[in-house]
Amino acid sequence: MAEITFTLNRKKTTAPYEPGMHFLEVLRESCGITSPKDGCAPQGYCGCCTILVDGRPVLACLRKPEQMEGREVVTLEGIPEETRRLLAQAFVQEDAIQCGYCTPGILVRACSLLEQGCAQNREAVAQALSGHLCRCTGYGRILDAIQTAGEARENGGRFARSTPRHPDFFGEQFGLSRAPTFCRGTGSHGVGQGAARYRGLDLALGEKPYVADLRVDGMLHAAPVLSAHPRARVLRIDTAQALAMPGVVRVITAEDVPGTRRVGLIVQDWPIFVAAGETTRCVGDILALVVADTCFHARRAAEQVTVEYEVLEPVTDPFAALEPAAPPVQESGNLLEVSAFSRGDVDAALIASAHVLEQTFITQRVEHAFLEPEACLALPSGEGIKVYSQGQGVHDDQLQIAAVLGLELEQVEVELASSGGAFGGKEDLSIQAQTALAVQLLRRPVKTVLTREQSLRIHPKRHPITLRYTVGADAEGRLLAVRARIVGDSGAYASVGGKVLERAAGHSCGPYRVPNVDIEAKAVYTNNPPSGAMRGFGANQAAFAIEGMLDLLAEKVGIDGYDIRERNLLGPGDAFATGQIMTRSCGIRQTLEAVKEIYKNAKYAGIACGIKNTGIGNGMDDTGRIKIRVIDGGQLEILTGYTEMGQGLFTIIRQVVSEETRLAPERMQVRTVSDLAVLCGMTTASRATALSAAAGQRAARRLAADLEQHSLEELAGREYCDEFICDFTTKPGAQVPNPRTHMTFSYATQVVLLGEDGRIERVVAAHDVGHAINPLLCAGQIEGAVHMGLGYALSEEFPCTDGKPDSLLLRDLGILKARDTPAIDVILVEVPDDVGGYGSKGVGEIGLVPTAGAVAAALHAYDGIRRFRLPMDDAPAAAPSVPRTRRKTRCGI
Repeated sequence: MAEITFTLNRKKTTAPYEPGMHFLEVLRESCGITSPKDGCAPQGYCGCCTILVDGRPVLACLRKPEQMEGREVVTLEGIPEETRRLLAQAFVQEDAIQCGYCTPGILVRACSLLEQGCAQNREAVAQALSGHLCRCTGYGRILDAIQTAGEARENGGRFARSTPRHPDFFGEQFGLSRAPTFCRGTGSHGVGQGAARYRGLDLALGEKPYVADLRVDGMLHAAPVLSAHPRARVLRIDTAQALAMPGVVRVITAEDVPGTRRVGLIVQDWPIFVAAGETTRCVGDILALVVADTCFHARRAAEQVTVEYEVLEPVTDPFAALEPAAPPVQESGNLLEVSAFSRGDVDAALIASAHVLEQTFITQRVEHAFLEPEACLALPSGEGIKVYSQGQGVHDDQLQIAAVLGLELEQVEVELASSGGAFGGKEDLSIQAQTALAVQLLRRPVKTVLTREQSLRIHPKRHPITLRYTVGADAEGRLLAVRARIVGDSGAYASVGGKVLERAAGHSCGPYRVPNVDIEAKAVYTNNPPSGAMRGFGANQAAFAIEGMLDLLAEKVGIDGYDIRERNLLGPGDAFATGQIMTRSCGIRQTLEAVKEIYKNAKYAGIACGIKNTGIGNGMDDTGRIKIRVIDGGQLEILTGYTEMGQGLFTIIRQVVSEETRLAPERMQVRTVSDLAVLCGMTTASRATALSAAAGQRAARRLAADLEQHSLEELAGREYCDEFICDFTTKPGAQVPNPRTHMTFSYATQVVLLGEDGRIERVVAAHDVGHAINPLLCAGQIEGAVHMGLGYALSEEFPCTDGKPDSLLLRDLGILKARDTPAIDVILVEVPDDVGGYGSKGVGEIGLVPTAGAVAAALHAYDGIRRFRLPMDDAPAAAPSVPRTRRKTRCGI
């Protein structure tokens, strides 16, 4: 153990460190400073660990402790309070925060920009932010916030306005306006208002802890040992050298599991440990868990676990996996699930068609890149376990952990800590069960935090999908038939892969009227990294294909992208691909009309439409439950089972309760817990707001009724629970008179505009959101989704060779930086829904559903080239900071 002495936040500090540590570990583990976050250490790419060293921004994870001897170090905690509050207020006012994980590091950078006097130079700020990633916002709001802070700094700390710099979300700049009937609410806090994000100031200042920030007395740390091969028989796991390492308490393997060893949200096929004598299925398989006194010791010891393998040839091509001679990845075989349905007579319709087109589309594997790697803290609680998770479903975590530990459900309590982004990638268990097992065996608190490299190997990705389409239309371009054959690589484990392909099948015709359909989608096991839920959930892959077919058809007919879509749009009374009849809440035409002049008047533009289910549906229940507790001091504690992961759910819930009770939201705190009274299921399918708003409205009205007779203080100790359940959906292909596969849908039309150099200058996104309960947060979700959609279209990919990722570096994922992100204009269209609370629809996923199709069309308008494969990284619009040809980086597996 060595020591360094330096000045930390104006105080002379001596801190211990061990050889091999980086300075971020010293700050967090030795000094207890938690505002600098670990998003990718020691890769030095995400910017979350930005600090000031001798007045200049640097990345703490790239500095060795010995380099910091005698230096002046300032973290966000040490920035002058006036500057801290000014920046935090600006970020809250502009809603430049979503999950908040990247924000403290960006605030440190912004502080430097304020000192340099360039905070109002938007181009300079965008360039300075090249050292930072934000996966949530799309960067525009961050640029706004820093600009606003710069203005306030020059104005003596006074803000010139109390509203965002760009408050128009309803298309006023394009001659549109919001319907007066939607302008309701209690002051600035109720439904329909842009209320400030819940605990926004704390998030901005790094004062709301994530799991990795939590500490408890007597806490141990754990690190996993992962498989070196995607398919290999494990002959022996030797833990002797690891056990001899400093600080090691125990090494846990498969033989220590008292309950079930296989978990899964739908199919229980994913072992929490692969045992000696068994065969690995991917390089994210966990073989052992090392528990030690520090995180550094646990990780070093994990490197000393020796594993002997018999290496086998992996199955990596989904089409080859379906061949009879292919080795089975799972005992059940390689076909995970088939989703198929048909309506009408496709063969006859194709014969009668004036135009018949065939084309194959290929989409890529994509990494979520949420900035907070997975982490879990578990501790003894009576005879059971208390788990702090950042997953997307506390009740699913509870159920699976209890099964692994052999405990009753009520013996396992799960509570959400802050979640630093998810986008679907935190639905499956990662290391929660292994961490809880360590606690059960040792009866001491244990925390496990994955490295970025481990995170990339373990959690599921976006499905790479091949979509083969045959489309028939009449002479005017009206669709008569669609036949689609879709194959998706689900990787090693089921996750929710079957449902993703089911969703791709259901959305295969997009928001278009097609009288004859024949659809089949297959989810296939391989030895590639698992594929599961990711924002869009199969709908975006299908949208790229059907929008491409519409553009090909428009060219055949001799009309433009707008007119071909207008001719084929779904309307009330029309059948969606699955046969579900559209209702009066179908707002796709309104979104198309909102962008008509923008598209028609542009030189180089592409247009695409999108539809995305709200709710899981397909025969499964969608449930929202809320419990309101009146606690001492005239305060409310609101419990939900859904996860707040940056989308603003907690803010929305407070607005709903405030709307119905006329109580100020400052009286309310919100938590996500595994209380069975708020059993909701997974936070997925863009459903949490619509369902929670409906349930919260009911519970809050019961409280409001009691408030007519009593003061809030008199009601202390009372609870108000209610629920909203949609249990009326059917599976695709079900032989019923009026199939209804989803509780509702959201709709969008996007236009991508290119400049004379072929680069994207602007994206205009018109979205039917039903009713924007919080327009500020709603638009922010769409902006972030569009940014992700642009990366999906142009640059993002997680390629694998022989089942192994080509790279485990964050910089090789192709994520667009601030300087590469064009302006994004959001137009909120409100066609109220009959199901969602206050008429709301989902917005979290629809934002990227049409994007790739619109980009492809815009590129064709510019260079005349049709593109059918993602990413389109050969295009002039591809970001300059993203390498066009990625080198294969040695990933150390």
